Amino acid sequence: MILYHSNPDLPLVAIAGRPNVGKSTLFNRFIKQRKAITDPTPGVTRDPVAEEWPIDDYKVNLVDTGGLKVEQEGFDAQVTDKSMDVIKHADLILLVLDVRELTAEDETFIEALRPFAEKIILVVNKVDTPEKEVNVWNFHSLGFSDVIGISAAHGLGCGELEDLVKERIEWDVETQEKEDGPEPDIRLALLGKPNSGKSTLLNQLIGSERSIVSEIPGTTRDVVEGRFISEKKAFRVLDTAGIRRKKKVEENVEYYSVNRAIKSIEDTDVVYLMIDSLEGLVDQEKKIAALIVKKGKGIILVLNKWDLMDKVTNQIEAVSDRVRFLFPILDFAPLLPLSAINGEGVDELLRTTVKVWNQMNMRIDTARLNKALKEWLEYNEPPILKNYRFKVRYITQVSANPVQFKAFVNRTKGFPDSYVQYLRNRIRKDLGFSSVPFTLELKER
Repeated sequence: MILYHSNPDLPLVAIAGRPNVGKSTLFNRFIKQRKAITDPTPGVTRDPVAEEWPIDDYKVNLVDTGGLKVEQEGFDAQVTDKSMDVIKHADLILLVLDVRELTAEDETFIEALRPFAEKIILVVNKVDTPEKEVNVWNFHSLGFSDVIGISAAHGLGCGELEDLVKERIEWDVETQEKEDGPEPDIRLALLGKPNSGKSTLLNQLIGSERSIVSEIPGTTRDVVEGRFISEKKAFRVLDTAGIRRKKKVEENVEYYSVNRAIKSIEDTDVVYLMIDSLEGLVDQEKKIAALIVKKGKGIILVLNKWDLMDKVTNQIEAVSDRVRFLFPILDFAPLLPLSAINGEGVDELLRTTVKVWNQMNMRIDTARLNKALKEWLEYNEPPILKNYRFKVRYITQVSANPVQFKAFVNRTKGFPDSYVQYLRNRIRKDLGFSSVPFTLELKER
């Protein structure tokens, strides 16, 4: 059983059913946030999406599963297998049907779930008019002890369903009273263009097939979360949808997926920017990197599929030099070769991640900082321009993660960019911020 949430001790409630019956809408309704992507397009949810769901004084792990399909193509079989894995291990199953029709596909999966009948609540969705309420009675003939009509979109009947869930679960008081697990030390996000190996790396990091992996670009849609421990640190990692150029994004589903991938940058400490070694750094990845740097997040350039590269002497140095030349904004970012599919380079990646995270969270004492500033000024004084001597009076670190410095000068207008760059270089070299982005703001005083 793959763990789909960070607290496996809580009861597991699975939402199941064929595509487009409203599973994700119900999931979002219960957790009170738009975590799962909802769209009229059938089969939007692929990887199971999990979130803790508070019910009064109790908590459960709620999992939105991918749609169960009889006629399968592409990676439909993988979606169904992962959904069935959750269903088999769930403490309670919310089997969702559409009040407007009972299809042959519904009937097929109802029969497949008969062995789990004792832990099924039959949820008849899209009951948003009095006329449709009458139709709910027809579903009692399916033989399940609990049948309830709701409208996930409008919230009708959802309170009653929540009460029923609370009644049906055998609560372990000791488990419920346990403190939540510790927050992760390091929050990671995997970003990059489609088919760069993000999901493969997630599965490699957490040691299980958490994300569906396919050669079909755009497989991942929802943000998929995994957790693991390494280097004596607890990690949380987010696998995101591949980000393509805006003009290539045609489907609403992909638009929402890309937006959530970009939004995940806010909720992270270090981003792995996945680069296909066979293609190199492309313009789209440069734009993603610029956004990561702008938000002050740690970034590691991961050259995936390195095992497929021709073996050439000093190849990694040549690739690194080319990346630095083409995109100097990333001159600080560690660049590592990797094979996500066989795990080569993962240990070094995690060691580097801890190094970057430590730098992101490092604070320099103000006295030490200004002692260093005095040495920098003695070695290289600010220039005189048009008979005006620029001065740097004082410097302080404003924050860590993101790392921000503020230097107080006698005049900001016309302050030489070259000298600001000199100060930035000394901060990197002398104070230990060699591998992270930081800002240096000038303040007139």
